[in-house]
Amino acid sequence: MAVASSLNPEGPQPGHNALEALTALVAGDLETCNRLIVERMDSEVELIPQLAGYIVAGGGKRLRPVLTLASARLCGYRGERHAALAACVEFIHTATLLHDDVVDESDLRRGRASANAVFGNKPSVLVGDFLFSRAFQLMVEDGSLDVLRILSNASAVIAEGEVLQLATTNDTATTEDAYLRVIRAKTAELFAAACRIGAVVADRPAADEEALTGYGLNLGIAFQLVDDVLDYSALQARLGKTVGDDFREGKITLPVVLAFERADEEERRFWRRTMEETDQRDGDLEHAIALMQRHGALTETVERARGYAARAREALAPLSHGPFGGALLEVLDFVVDREF
Repeated sequence: MAVASSLNPEGPQPGHNALEALTALVAGDLETCNRLIVERMDSEVELIPQLAGYIVAGGGKRLRPVLTLASARLCGYRGERHAALAACVEFIHTATLLHDDVVDESDLRRGRASANAVFGNKPSVLVGDFLFSRAFQLMVEDGSLDVLRILSNASAVIAEGEVLQLATTNDTATTEDAYLRVIRAKTAELFAAACRIGAVVADRPAADEEALTGYGLNLGIAFQLVDDVLDYSALQARLGKTVGDDFREGKITLPVVLAFERADEEERRFWRRTMEETDQRDGDLEHAIALMQRHGALTETVERARGYAARAREALAPLSHGPFGGALLEVLDFVVDREF
């Protein structure tokens, strides 16, 4: 099942440690954000902090809140509002992860048992609701109608994306455009909002808001496209993560869309059996990966990601000055070349 690395064929690239560098720039702000996350997860209902803490402590790059913190500092913000809003962004993200794993019936997340596998589906859904509520409390406490509008709209769009994904799951007739609609809503919208509110708290002009929105949106699309490839990559196995979760769930991602479009009739029968009928047998995942490689689907998905990263770079160009601007640009390389 070995997969030649379409992501990083020549080893670590310059962007390999870019996220660490960006995180270091906002280390003090991130500490404040993390402290707020712990405080706001607290509840007299014992199961809530247990389950919420389990998923928050389960790894992850804190990329979205880091983007909020860095965007605010890039825009010259010197206050403290951005730390609470970064916590809000993380709560929205974590709530969607809890709900996603229930909908997808996932047993693993980031290489360990998912919250729903440990605590059950009902507690996971309800604690996800709790975290959404905490996020909205933080929005209200911030007091900005613009912030409330941006983040509440993002929450609604994410929910729409989740429902839209249900319509494409197990449907091999899904087009590339339909799939991009899903990831724009489900993933990229929160990236865009996370960046945009950095300009809002700094009271920057609309042009700067739009620059950061464009950066975040395209970064988010690139991030998800690379995730699509990683799910079929042997790199994941070496990192202790499960390979082929999307395949087992019949999730139609871009590598599947491209491989199906280029398939002959025998190959299309394979995709319909495995993805539409979910009739999966030993060796089917390996065969699916081989078909993706045969038709260049994995490599082309990475190239699509590079294209969106280029759009993000172009969008940020008016603000790409100083250490924060430079670090945000370097994160684009990390997102495309990452192995996790």
